[in-house]
Amino acid sequence: MRKLGLLILISCLISSSFAIGQEIYQWVDEKGSLHFADDLSLVPERYRNQVLKKPPKEPSLLPSPQVSKEVEERKSEPPREPKDLVGRGEEWWRTRAKEWDEKLLYATKNYDAAYAAWKAKENELEQSKFKSQSLKRKLKAEIKVLEAKAKEWEKERDQAKNMLEKVLPREAEELKADPNWIKIEK
Repeated sequence: MRKLGLLILISCLISSSFAIGQEIYQWVDEKGSLHFADDLSLVPERYRNQVLKKPPKEPSLLPSPQVSKEVEERKSEPPREPKDLVGRGEEWWRTRAKEWDEKLLYATKNYDAAYAAWKAKENELEQSKFKSQSLKRKLKAEIKVLEAKAKEWEKERDQAKNMLEKVLPREAEELKADPNWIKIEK
């Protein structure tokens, strides 16, 4: 019985040393996929001429020079950019704030122009007391159109202003983004 146990123990040790010492075969197929096998008979016939044999790595408790090099590279890397809770950084927040600021400027400019044109038409209508009724009707129709445009631009201006002053700061606070990221530099 002891001999049988000793024989099993020896065979286990021998088979494990073979497993540790086996070579690994590597090849690339026609699709560019990388394959590995531990037995040359598992490599398809047409790829055997390109097989790379990789000797087994010796187990080591000390870090390899490559691992040490990677650790040093990480130490020398600049610190990672801070992000909000969903992984967006300063650039994303600044871009979003800038987009809304540009919308605000554009809407304000168009509102001012539409409002000025609307008031100019109203003045023209007031000064046309002794003009024909058809001209007055035409001026009233133009005033309605300009008033509608001015109100539309005013609505867009107010929406952009609300986004910049209330919505974006609230979102930044909820997502733990730096509040300075949404400040517009002028």
